[in-house]
Amino acid sequence: MYEQLCSIENLLSAFDNAHKGKSNKYYVKRFEKNLSDNIMKLRLELLNESYKPHPLKVFIINDPKTRKISKSRFRDRIVHHALINIIGRLFENEFIYDSHANQKGKGTLKAVQRFNIFKRKVSRNNTKDCYVLKADIKHYFDEIDHKILLSIIKMKVNDEKIINLISKILKNSARSGGGG
Repeated sequence: MYEQLCSIENLLSAFDNAHKGKSNKYYVKRFEKNLSDNIMKLRLELLNESYKPHPLKVFIINDPKTRKISKSRFRDRIVHHALINIIGRLFENEFIYDSHANQKGKGTLKAVQRFNIFKRKVSRNNTKDCYVLKADIKHYFDEIDHKILLSIIKMKVNDEKIINLISKILKNSARSGGGG
């Protein structure tokens, strides 16, 4: 499983996923300029288990309320996508059907389309008033217990190198002020 994660094909696929919608960003162009070298370097770090995620960039946005955002560097996002390419399918059946975030064939547009189906049903084709609750769990990602999360992941993933990589990523978020 780990060898699959480290394959050039998987890393190039992960690059494609990570750069969608961001191809004009400076950091993407810089990585892409030496794509072969950068992918090979990342691959060697993963194969040697010397890969270390860079510290997260933490910043505040007002959207419409104030929230802290922790952003991984582009090369680390490639690793995240490479990981999901390999283990994502193991967890797909665990999610409810209407979970749309970070899933193949889903996303914001599909979520809006699904919402509109529910809205039409509940409002009887817009003939009846209906209400929507918009909620946000404060500091959700910061409060996830990493030991519990890893124990859940281990139920599906029995590759110790994959688990170690996930652990490195989680420790990086804790080091940057997020996650338990």
